[in-house]
Amino acid sequence: MWLLPRGFCLYNRYRFYSFIKQISFYKIVLTKLSNYILTLFALALLFSACQPEVVLHDLKGQPKAPWFEPIPYGMSYIPQGSYTMGISDENIDYSLAPARTVSVRSFWMDQTEITNNEYRQYINWVTDSVAAFLTFKAGIDYYRATDESKQLIEPATIDWFLLSELWEDDRKDVLEAIAPMLYQGKEKFNTGKEIDYRKVFYRYAYIDFQKAAQRANSYNYETQSYNGVNSRQDFIVEKSVPVYPDTLVWVRDFTYSFNEPWTLKYFHHPAFYEYPVVGVTWEQANAFCHWRTEQKKQMLATHKILPVHDYRLPTEAEWEYAARGGKYGNKYPWGSYYTSNEKGCYMANFKPQRGNYVATSHYSTKTMRVGTFDPNDFGLYDMAGNVAEWTSTAYEINGYELMHDMNPEFQYNANPDDPPAMKRKVVRGGSWKDVAHYIQVSTRDYEYQDTATSFVGFRCVMNAIEDERKTYQ
Repeated sequence: MWLLPRGFCLYNRYRFYSFIKQISFYKIVLTKLSNYILTLFALALLFSACQPEVVLHDLKGQPKAPWFEPIPYGMSYIPQGSYTMGISDENIDYSLAPARTVSVRSFWMDQTEITNNEYRQYINWVTDSVAAFLTFKAGIDYYRATDESKQLIEPATIDWFLLSELWEDDRKDVLEAIAPMLYQGKEKFNTGKEIDYRKVFYRYAYIDFQKAAQRANSYNYETQSYNGVNSRQDFIVEKSVPVYPDTLVWVRDFTYSFNEPWTLKYFHHPAFYEYPVVGVTWEQANAFCHWRTEQKKQMLATHKILPVHDYRLPTEAEWEYAARGGKYGNKYPWGSYYTSNEKGCYMANFKPQRGNYVATSHYSTKTMRVGTFDPNDFGLYDMAGNVAEWTSTAYEINGYELMHDMNPEFQYNANPDDPPAMKRKVVRGGSWKDVAHYIQVSTRDYEYQDTATSFVGFRCVMNAIEDERKTYQ
C-alpha cells in the first residue's frame, strides 16, 4: 500500500480520493457500455448470418417465386429442441428404460385429438368414392361433376337420400351396382338398404424406406444384382384398411358394465361430434393420415403450392417432447407435480379415485369434448387423459437404448401372422379410465396394432421446415 506525501492536508486528501472514485466510476461505465456495444454487434452478426434462406421453386416452367408453407389448420408449431426423455419419477418398471437426453426436429401437431366429426369426413369420402367407382365400372354416370364435361371427380359425391328413393324407381341399375356395399341376405335389417362398412376399405400404398435403404447396401457387384431385394416392388407396401371404427368397444372392453348407449350413439349422434374418435386401430390411424395428406395435396395444388411433408402419427419422442410443453422435468403437461390446481380442480379427465370417474368432471363419466381443459404451453389440449394416443413407435421395454439420440424412433410394421409381441405399439397420455400414473408425460404403455379400444384415439403431426420457423411464430 502506497503512502501520501508528508503535509498533505485533509481537504486535498478528500479531493484526491473523490477524483480516484470518479475515475473508477467512469471506467466501470465505459467498460459496461463497451460490453453492451460488443454484445449488440455480435447479435447483429449472428442474426444476419442466421437469416433463413428463401426457398425458390420452379412450378411447371413458371417464374421462380418465394416458397412458403401455409400454417396447417388446427395445428400448433412445436420448435426443435432437446429434452430428457424418460420417466419423471422413480419407478422400478422403468429400470430397463433409463432417461436420456435426445433432440427432436420441429414439427406441427394437432391441437386436439381427431374427433368423431373429423373422422366421419374420412369415412364419407371413402364411401362415396367406392360407390362412384362401382357405378362408373357398371357404365352408369350417376355422379356429380365439376364442369359440363362431366368428368369423374375424386371423390364423386353420391346423393344417398336420392339413391334410397331410387330403390323403387327405374334406376335399379344403380342399386345393383352398389349392391356389394350393402347388407345382403339374412343380414338385412328393416329396409335392408344399409351400407355394410365391413366391405368399405381405404386402399393406399407407401414406400418402406428401411427396406429401400437395405437394398442400396446389398448390391452384389459380381452378380450385378441386389441380395434379397430384387426390384422396387419389394419395398412398396400396399394396404387395404377398413374405414369404420369398432363401435362395440364400449361393450367389449368392460365386462358386466352397461355401456350400450355409448355403442349406439357415441360415433353417430351430433352430440358427440367433438368427442375424440375411439375404436380405431393403429392401422386405421395410419390410413387416416395418408388420406389427410392426399386431401392436403389436392387443396394446395389448386393454389399452385408445392406440398412438402405428409401427415403421420407422432413418434414416441415427439409426443413426449410436445406433451412437456417446453418445460424440463415436469410430470404433467401443465408443468406441476400435482393433478389439481391451487383451487383443487383437476387438470385432466382421468380416474382420480377408486371407483370415482366423475371427480374430474361433472359432465361425463367417460370421454369428454376435446379441449375442455386448458392447453399446455405449446397450445396442445388433452395431452393427459381423455383418450390415450397412438404413436408410430414399436414398443420395446428397452426401446430407449435401441433408439438414436437424434429424432429417436423404432418402427416395425408387423404382419398379420407375426407373434402378438411384435404387434405392440406405444400409446401415450393415458385416458379417462386410467389413474394419475398413466397420464404423466413420460409414462409408456402399449396396445396391439390390430386392436381397437374405447380409450385409445390419435392425433396427427407433420414435419415443419425448420429454416422457415420464424414465419410461424
